[in-house]
Amino acid sequence: MPHRFARVTSLLTIALMITGPLAAQSTPPPPQVLRLTVDEAVRTALESNLGVQVARIDPLIQDLSIALARTAWSPTFNSTLQTTSADTPNNSFLSGALGTKTSDARFSTNAGVSQLLPWGGDYSVGWDGIRSTTTNLFSNFSPQLRSSLSLNYRQPLLRGFSIDANRQQLLVSRKNREIADVTLRQAVTLTSRAVRNAYWDLAYAIASLDVQRQSLALAQTSLQNTRARIEIGTTPPIDVVEAEAEVATREEAVIIAAAQIETAQDTLRALVYNPSTPGFWTTRIQPAELPPFQASPVDVDAATRTALERRTDLAQTRKNLEATDVNLRFFRNQALPDVTASFDYGLTGLGGTQFVRGEGFPGPIIGQSQRGFGSVLRDLFANDFPSWTATLNVSYPIGSSQPEANLARARLQYTQGQTQLRNQELQVVTQVREAARQVQTNQKRVDTTRTSRQLAERRLDAEERKLTAGTTTSFFVFQAQRDLAQARNNELRSILDYNRSIVDFESVQEAPLR
Repeated sequence: MPHRFARVTSLLTIALMITGPLAAQSTPPPPQVLRLTVDEAVRTALESNLGVQVARIDPLIQDLSIALARTAWSPTFNSTLQTTSADTPNNSFLSGALGTKTSDARFSTNAGVSQLLPWGGDYSVGWDGIRSTTTNLFSNFSPQLRSSLSLNYRQPLLRGFSIDANRQQLLVSRKNREIADVTLRQAVTLTSRAVRNAYWDLAYAIASLDVQRQSLALAQTSLQNTRARIEIGTTPPIDVVEAEAEVATREEAVIIAAAQIETAQDTLRALVYNPSTPGFWTTRIQPAELPPFQASPVDVDAATRTALERRTDLAQTRKNLEATDVNLRFFRNQALPDVTASFDYGLTGLGGTQFVRGEGFPGPIIGQSQRGFGSVLRDLFANDFPSWTATLNVSYPIGSSQPEANLARARLQYTQGQTQLRNQELQVVTQVREAARQVQTNQKRVDTTRTSRQLAERRLDAEERKLTAGTTTSFFVFQAQRDLAQARNNELRSILDYNRSIVDFESVQEAPLR
């Protein structure tokens, strides 16, 4: 039997030697502890918070929308090269060709630029060049060189003059860009508020754990004193059950308080850091300061004026009203008659191999002369063969029209937006006044809970003195300890609520509290 025991001991020793290094390797590294002030936590969150990063992308998207709207006025260059050939059967002596068919060949090229203009007009400039050959006896040129230059301009005089669909889209895109800036400011404000509140929640949870540990220490001391009194016979043994039950109850409170710290750590960590950061879930944040209490006066009227000027929801509604006003201008313009002036101007030049004919019809070819492409261009630039057309077009729908219906709807939407803005202003004033009352209420709570804590300390001291003198029981001592722990927690909670109300009072002047 001893031999078998020694063998088992040896096997256990070997197993420990083998698994020892593995256990050491699997032990997780100690968590990184970062000590932060509340302002440092806010600055870190504004750099790393995913919600803020999402909000920062929206203005960039709106910048692209503005750039896209501006492309409506970008000039367009177009060019075409074309070659054709056709053989046509002769069906008459007037077909103009010997044999059974007439052959025509043509090579053409053109280039031009067209553009919409920011004041509603549009222009196009085009140049054409053609070289053609034919077997038709009636033609005086083969090959023939032809070139033309054209200029077209169109300008609306009423509908589409002050504003059109492209300018409407650009103006609305600019308003959306401004709204994106307001949304980003709102995200920054709300994130700062959330970080500050989470920071104070964590600081409160840590302080609350200390209170629960102090209460547990008092209960453990009372348990030791009870056991000592039982040993010397001054207290019945049954009293130890009550003391042990009190210790167990306060151990549970310590466990719950420790779990609340972990929850507060996760909340603050998710707000402050990016999840892609190495060791994200193991990093622990140590608040460098406890929730302070510094009474400060509250100017409700100044806060109300600030909120009416700076609140992001009011700014968004005003920007939406401005966008609706743009639509109103557009639909009002679309309801006007369509009066459009246009002007077309063209130049033509002709050249190539020109036949010289004798008498008769069509006359025999007795010679030829050459007009090169340079001569064709001189015809154009010398303005030898101009042509122009000026047009004024007027159109107006008879009876009800779609633009008039759109205009009526836009007017109703604008009136609705104005009413909504007034309603929001009323809500903002109400929220600011409520936030100010919370600050004042919590400030008074701090004073009363501090007094209650001081009285609870004095009561516990008195009960302990009575217990020593034998004029009371441990029940009343335990009750006084519980009341003291509750009073300390109430004081911490009132200070926390005061700081949260200060944060909310500052934030409600910038953004709606969700």
